[in-house]
Amino acid sequence: MSPVRPQSVEVSNPTVRGWMQYFGRFYRSALTSLLTRINAYLVRWIRQKHKKLAALRKALQKMWEIADRYPRMFAHWSWTTAASVAW
Repeated sequence: MSPVRPQSVEVSNPTVRGWMQYFGRFYRSALTSLLTRINAYLVRWIRQKHKKLAALRKALQKMWEIADRYPRMFAHWSWTTAASVAW
């Protein structure tokens, strides 16, 4: 299965990259929790888009596979690929 890039990537990547550049200099630990939350939203999108990946563990595994294969798809993947699972 090839990854489908959500349209919001083109819109959100410059914004997230700006946050990483600005807040990363001063308060990186607070930014890390935000970036893991973005990953949680990506996992939720994967679960809704692909029904055979509806299980949380399968969706997380797929996101990590995509992150390994395409590390520059999302700007924040250079810092973290962890996802908060508290929905």
